[in-house]
Amino acid sequence: MKERIKIPAVLPEGYKAMAVFAAYLKQTSLKPLHQELIKIRASQINGCAYCIGMHSRDARRLGETEQRIYALNAWRETPFFTEEEKAILALTEEITLIQQKVSDATYEKALEVLGAQYLAEVIIAATVINAWNRIGISTGMMPAPEVPVQ
Repeated sequence: MKERIKIPAVLPEGYKAMAVFAAYLKQTSLKPLHQELIKIRASQINGCAYCIGMHSRDARRLGETEQRIYALNAWRETPFFTEEEKAILALTEEITLIQQKVSDATYEKALEVLGAQYLAEVIIAATVINAWNRIGISTGMMPAPEVPVQ
């Protein structure tokens, strides 16, 4: 797919509003690495190559391991993630696949493990990345290829 319109050029105020929404997350108690896990996992489900690339790089800068990034799409099958991260990832998946609803079990587990405020912050973070994914996918945003390390 070739890149389409550039929303910041066509609708700068709308894009700015999205950026403000996303920037709000920096004011929350949501750990930066948790934010990146949410962004990567939702982007994997949605198929947003641009966001997968960007947030995988951002996660690595925060100290995330390659192994955990590669295993995100199979997080249930690995011992790599904490109980807190599992609750975050389960909730992120169900928010991303919202047509299937967020189950009571997933919600209750997240509330138990995360507490009400952190749960609310995860919901906002998942909502933000899903909105960005829809912009990236609908406008054909593509990641720049990385140069392999020799």
